[in-house]
Amino acid sequence: MPVAKQGALLVGQSGGPTAVINATLAGVVEEAQRREVFTAILGMKYGLAGALRGDFVDLTGMAVDELERLVRTPSCALGTSRRPLTQPDYEQILNVLRANGIRYFLLIGGNGSMVACHKLATLAEQTAFDVQILGLPKTVDNDVRGTDHTPGYGSAARFMAMSVRDAGLDLEAMRTFEDVVILESMGRDAGWLAASSGLGRETEEQAPHLLYLPEYTFDEAGFLDEVAGWHRRLGVVFVVAGESLRNKDGRFLGHEPSELPQDEMGRTLYGFAQGTGSYLSRLVLQNLGLRARFMRPGTLGRVMSCCVSETDRAEARFVGRRAVVALLDGASGQMVMLERLSDDPYACQAGLVPLDEAASGERLLFEAFYDAGRRAITPAFKKYALPLIGGPLPQVTGTLEVPVT
Repeated sequence: MPVAKQGALLVGQSGGPTAVINATLAGVVEEAQRREVFTAILGMKYGLAGALRGDFVDLTGMAVDELERLVRTPSCALGTSRRPLTQPDYEQILNVLRANGIRYFLLIGGNGSMVACHKLATLAEQTAFDVQILGLPKTVDNDVRGTDHTPGYGSAARFMAMSVRDAGLDLEAMRTFEDVVILESMGRDAGWLAASSGLGRETEEQAPHLLYLPEYTFDEAGFLDEVAGWHRRLGVVFVVAGESLRNKDGRFLGHEPSELPQDEMGRTLYGFAQGTGSYLSRLVLQNLGLRARFMRPGTLGRVMSCCVSETDRAEARFVGRRAVVALLDGASGQMVMLERLSDDPYACQAGLVPLDEAASGERLLFEAFYDAGRRAITPAFKKYALPLIGGPLPQVTGTLEVPVT
């Protein structure tokens, strides 16, 4: 093992919060404490914005009970940001690291965070600054490349699976009054999270009846035909739609791209405007005359601690610990990744992947995981995702059909 250089460890959280990102932070701190080689363990306040200002909190002396509470706390305990960074910003961050004796840098985040880590690592190498930089993956979107899945996804997917299954029972019970429910899923341009809504579905009569993913062009006429067909069959229809559905012209449903704000990577922020679910509910009402309710769980789904997958939480913590081990092994310019060893029994190990690969773009849902003809997930997706959500889910019953005697 390489000899650890004298210096402090700095860790931060970036991008959207999750229900288990603090477990990764706790894993970093507890492993760093155990190693006793760092001059300090520091946390950057509000992500890279804190790194720019040198706004740090000392985590060196966190007690065991504090760390255990942190593991079970949702959202980002250090705060986060999506501040766009310029080249001078990256130079300033490295200057702050030099001035504070920081020689180890960890950033927990998604696609944009991996891009930032890659740029920082490249600049540090070009300027001969001896600092080790690693990215730690997280995102409910599950769209980071180079890893089987991202911490945060399993818990958000569990929320989606349970919410849609249970809301489907609500719709079934209300069939004398309501016709259609449309749930708009987060996930950006990838359908991983929307697809997870089908993980609690055991029969065709159960929700979701129709699943529309952003990887596939949306056809309004076909959508209306499919909704009408399911309504004739069941009397109710539960639809799950990705937040970034586009029509054949590439336009977002219900609004122009120019109407929406963007993040640091120039990606559309869908939750800040009237969205897909609202548009589709109006479409159903106006064209089919059916009562249509729309739902947008939004950020509730990514931070609900009551729906956390214990597998997700354990892996998030493990990623944090593994990052510290990798630093002390001399690793830099890489992202900690999760590699699946088997599905049944489920087993996973951590490794490393170059940051340039992790930052090379979004990973979309695999074609083998979605049946576009049936608007449903495939058995292959269930095999992939059920272990991540701690599935299968507890069984429930539908409307009772026992005759009165």
